[in-house]
Amino acid sequence: MEKLVYVLWKPADATPAEFKAAMLGDVCKRIQELGVHGLTVNLADDSIGDAVSARLTRLDPPLDGTLNFWIDSADDRGPYEEAMATATSRSAGYLVVESVPIVNRERRAAAGERTPGINMIACLERPKRIAWDDWIEHWHGPHRQVALETQCTFHYVRNVVVRSLTDGAPAWSGIVEEGFPAEAITDPMIWYKGNGSKQVMTENLQRMIESCQVFLDLDRVESHPLAEYRLIG
Repeated sequence: MEKLVYVLWKPADATPAEFKAAMLGDVCKRIQELGVHGLTVNLADDSIGDAVSARLTRLDPPLDGTLNFWIDSADDRGPYEEAMATATSRSAGYLVVESVPIVNRERRAAAGERTPGINMIACLERPKRIAWDDWIEHWHGPHRQVALETQCTFHYVRNVVVRSLTDGAPAWSGIVEEGFPAEAITDPMIWYKGNGSKQVMTENLQRMIESCQVFLDLDRVESHPLAEYRLIG
């Protein structure tokens, strides 16, 4: 099996509610009929509320969601892309290798319902200053430990990009999915596990920044607060 991640943009004249209805309705119905082993949709819908203030992006317009699914072979993706095209203005697809340092065992929802909290989706570029092996080693080694120790995530998925699947897809090397309690997105004391201590919060924030700077150019990181809808898996 292979995991595919598609970054999505809605039609300019569609509202977030209309895009959500189309994706969770006809698009996902068609994809399930085609056959998938796992299916998750992340959307910038109205339910994310004030969390939208945490978005960091250089994209114009910003992305409107992602669609993640597993199929037997990425070679057979054509009909799936055709299903997505009925509701999107653009998509960027990637074949990825997934690893899950934190499995969501606490904040589950019924199939097709919104996962409690906010799913922060980060699209990562590998700077030319760092070799691929060194980039992976830091991301999956020291940075993993820092992330686990300093942030209040309940879900953490790393997707290493193997190759892009669509023409013109941004040159991202990794796509991260991190589940946070909704209140953490606008409160760094919660996000960085300060537990009421400004010193602890500041130290954890600084550790995270320093670790990120080792393998990322921070001004080129895409970070988007989205609502997760897990249909299969």
